[in-house]
Parts: sequence; structure tokens; C-alpha cells
Amino acid sequence: MSETATGAHVDSPARTSGMGLLIAAVGVVYGDIGTSPLYTLKEVFAGHYGVRADQDGVLGILSLIFWSLIWVVSIKYVLFILRASNQGEGGIMALTALARRAASPYPRLSRVLVLLGLFGAALFYGDSMITPAISVLSAVEGLQLAFDGVERWVVPLSLIVLVALFLIQKHGTARIGILFGPIMVLWFVILGALGVHGIVQRPEVLQALNPYWGAHFFIAHPGLGLAILGAVVLALTGAEALYADMGHFGRKPIARAWFLLVLPGLLLNYFGQGALILGNPETVRNPFYLLAPEWALLPMVALATLATIIASQAVISGAFSLTRQAIQLGYVPRMFIQHTSSQEQGQIYIGTVNWALMVGVVLLVIGFESSSALAAAYGVAVTGTMLITTLLSAAVVLLLWKTPRWLAIPMLIGFLLVDSLYFAANAPKIVQGGAFPVIAGIALFVLMTTWKRGRKIVVERLDESALPLPLFISSIRSQPPYRVQGTAVFLTARSNAVPHALLHNLLHNQVLHEQVVLLTVVSEDSPRVADDRRFEVEAYGEGFFRVSLHFGFIEEPDVPLALSLCHLAELDFSPMRTTYFLSRETIIATKRIGMARWREHLFAFLLKNANSNLKYFKLPLNRVIELGTQVEM
Repeated sequence: MSETATGAHVDSPARTSGMGLLIAAVGVVYGDIGTSPLYTLKEVFAGHYGVRADQDGVLGILSLIFWSLIWVVSIKYVLFILRASNQGEGGIMALTALARRAASPYPRLSRVLVLLGLFGAALFYGDSMITPAISVLSAVEGLQLAFDGVERWVVPLSLIVLVALFLIQKHGTARIGILFGPIMVLWFVILGALGVHGIVQRPEVLQALNPYWGAHFFIAHPGLGLAILGAVVLALTGAEALYADMGHFGRKPIARAWFLLVLPGLLLNYFGQGALILGNPETVRNPFYLLAPEWALLPMVALATLATIIASQAVISGAFSLTRQAIQLGYVPRMFIQHTSSQEQGQIYIGTVNWALMVGVVLLVIGFESSSALAAAYGVAVTGTMLITTLLSAAVVLLLWKTPRWLAIPMLIGFLLVDSLYFAANAPKIVQGGAFPVIAGIALFVLMTTWKRGRKIVVERLDESALPLPLFISSIRSQPPYRVQGTAVFLTARSNAVPHALLHNLLHNQVLHEQVVLLTVVSEDSPRVADDRRFEVEAYGEGFFRVSLHFGFIEEPDVPLALSLCHLAELDFSPMRTTYFLSRETIIATKRIGMARWREHLFAFLLKNANSNLKYFKLPLNRVIELGTQVEM
């Protein structure tokens, strides 16, 4: 079994049939974009946009949705972005690692690309709050069509569903994951069936396949044409999931699921809703539910609620996986990661992220109260991430793949033009409620850059007072201290300096172990590291060794397990003979050049509350000695 980027689990491609993998991809990858018909057309024809529910308006909007799904999702993501594989892995962090590698000959460009990737990852967290809120609200609002006076219960019922969803996260999602695929397959089949029913009533709606209607809408309504893209983009939400889950489903199952089931189901439903609006403009108040027969209304509300829970689950678990990748790459403080399965290493739960998302979602539901109000805030984070993905992929295509420029540049310009139009259309939403995901993204971006910069400064400060390793070993030869049996492992980020914990231990205890290992854990840009590349060993003499352990950004660094694979006669890492020494830094904010004082205080707070190396590296509790040191920033 393997873990998806959204945290659900599916069998590995080697052991799963093509159909099984396709169904699993439908359940996990397409939950978000699959629930967009609940609110997209309802929002487009809401009064504040001024789009008329006549032939020009309906056909123009449907044409824009159709060609957006074809260009942005089908061509850009499915046929192009999915080829940007980082050893089979996808997602914004994997793409950032690829782009950094591609731009390594150009340090300034590399730094800019990394910052773009970090901001894209930060925006994902903002999107992770809005998606559950708008999806569940949209589903529960269907009850308003079945029962009078139920409007005041929409928010409380939505909160009950959402809070329950966050509460069950710590128990794992394997059981829910079993139902993902079949439920979402049923969902897309019903979407398509309802759409066919509507199209049969007004087949002229199929004229919207002609791009003329989309162009005509822009020409007839130049100002409105750009603004309406802020609502049309709702049909594209979730496109990033295609790339994020690539490593665990494979490019082909995701592409086949899109073209064989998801895209037809979505298009048929959108066109069916358009046909319904053409026949009765009053149905714009909720065309999704009104497209269904009256007897099927309550079953559709129940199915839609299940589908939105699946979409929300995927986004929440995706935040867990993204956080783990960011921790491994050194951009986020270490957090306690709980495994929710004794069999599946990848199934994780991060309490800090879970409760932070829950608070954000609850505040959004209480503050906006309806899916229409939330739609006014939705799209800024999504289009920002889409634009950043295109920019990062441009660096990969031009610098790493070295694709012929005559082919790559026109294609990239087309992607950038469409993404820029969508981002520009959503930019005004920042003052209409869309500031929430932007502020959340900026706050997280500041946290990530502060943590990365702070850790670098700490290493620089420690280096200033560090004793060179060759000089230290030379002094040991001339004045050997008392040596005790066993192996001492000192974790250090510096390769040629003596760890402060080693100096403190020698100063206070006046002894050294027979074997002294200076251990550095290195996080690679690649998702995984092969066992034969896991460790590097260098002997310095006098019982001193330098060991570097390499882990990929989706792997969990189990240091004792990795050291047990180091078969050298001179080193004995047996549990009862090995002692681990850790340094714990205490930060003192000063006026020295480094970071702004407020960022120094922020970094000190983050460092104090970060998960300790002891738990993060899975060190045995009874074999660890921790020594502290003060660092002036």
C-alpha cells in the first residue's frame, strides 16, 4: 500500500489493477473539482455579477467553462504538468525542489523560485480552509429547497458536519478511504445522467461548445467578461490535486479517470444546468438541485454531503502531507506526527495543523454564513497557486528539460496568459472577503521564511565559536582523555566543526566514548533516497567518524534504523551500547545584524515549541542526553 498526497491510501500500482487504480484516483483526486457544480453556475448568475440568464449569457458562460476545463485542466495539468515528475512525486513542494535544482547555476533565480514555491504552499493552506467550508455549505443548502424555514439551520448543521470531520482525523482515514472511490464514481455518473436529462429538454445548449460564444461574451461585455472569470474559476478548483497525487496513482490512471469519467460528468452537468436555466431563468437560485427530479432532492442532498466530506477530507489530509514535506525540507518547525495506522507508514495525523484548519473553517462558516458569500472569497488562493505552478514549471521545462524554445515558449506564454487573466479577475476579491486566504498565506509564508532564515543564522552563530574538528582531534592525540566503552552519537548540522554538545560533555564529564560519531541528517530535494545512498561514512582516526544520513522529503528520518544498516567493523550501533547527545539552543534576541527583532522573537518562539529532535528522529528515550547552549541572534 502507499499514501496519496492527500493522505488516503491505495494499493501500489504493482499490485492494483488498472480499473481499481482508476476508481481510487476518482475517489481521492477529483473530490474537490467534482463538487464544483454545486455552486459554480449559482454564483455566476448571482445578481452582483449582472449576467443575464438569456441565451447570450448562458451560452457564453458555458463556453467559458468548457474551454477553461479543456485548456487549464486537460491540456495544462493532465497533458503537461503531470510530466513534471520528481522521481514519480508531484505537488507544489516537489515542483519547487525540481525548479531549485534546475536553477542551481543561477543562485538569485533559484532563491526567487524557492520563495515562489513557499508562497504557493502557503496559499494552499488558505485554500484548505475555504474548500471544506464552501463545499459543505453548498451541500446543506439543498435542504432549503425541500423544507421551509430551514435557512437558519444551514450554518449549525454545516458546523456539526465539519467539526465532526476534524474530530475523526486522529483516528485515521483508511475506513473512509475505502468508500471514496465507489461513492465518487456514483457521484460523477449521476452528474452526467442529470446533465443528459437537462440537455434533452433544450439541446440548443450544446451550441456553447463553439468558442464563438465565449469570445462573443467578452466582446459584448468587455468589463464584465474579465470580472466573471472570478466566478468561472470555481469550476477549476481542485486542479492542483491532479499533480499532487501523481506519485501514488501514476499519471496514466489520473489522466484516464479525467477523460473517461470526470470531465464528461462535469461537462454534461454544467450543460444540463445551463439548459435548465434557458428553460426557466428562475432556477438560477440553485440550478444544481433543481436539475434533479423533486423526489430525488433529499437523496441528492445526502449524496452531495458525502461528496463534499470526501473533498474536504482530501484537502485536510493534503495539508498534513504538505506539512511533512515542508518539515523535511527545513521550512517548517518540527511537529509531532502521529501515525494512524500500524501497517501504513504514510498515514499520518498532525494535531497542530488539524486544529488550526478547524478553527479557520469554523470562523469562515460563521463569518460568511452562505456558499455565495464564500464564493466571493474563493479563487484568490487557487489562481495564485495555479500561476505559481506555471512559473515553476517554466523553469523546469527551459532549464532542466532543455525543451526547444520554439516549442516551450509559446505553450508557456499561453498558460501564463490564461492564469494571469484568472488571477487578475480574482484580485478584486481580496477586498470582498478574499483577504482571508491571502492573509493566512502571507502569515504562513512569513513563518516559513523566518524559520528557514533563523536556522541558518543559528548555524552561522555557532560556527563563529566552533572549534575546528582537525584541531580538536590533534589535541586529543596529544592529551588523550579517559575513554569509556560504547558509541556516542552527536547530532550536528556542521560538517567540519566540533558540536557544542561534545565540548560540554568533555568539559563536564572529562570522558570520551571509544567511538565518537558526528552525525548529520541531510534532507534531499528528491522524495526518496535509495538504501545504497542512505549514509556516508568518513573516519578521522582516534575513534572519530563523520556519518551523513540522507532522507527524501517524503520519508521519515528513523535514525537508529538507518544506523543499523551501517555495517562497519569499527562501529557498533547496537541499542545498549549507543548513546545519543543532542544540543538544544536557547535564542537570545539582540541588535546584531541578522533578522528584524520581531522575527527573532518569532523564531525563538517557534524553536521553543518545535518538536524535539528526540521524537523527530525516533531516538530511544532512555539513550539520549540533551545539553543546552545559548545563541545570540
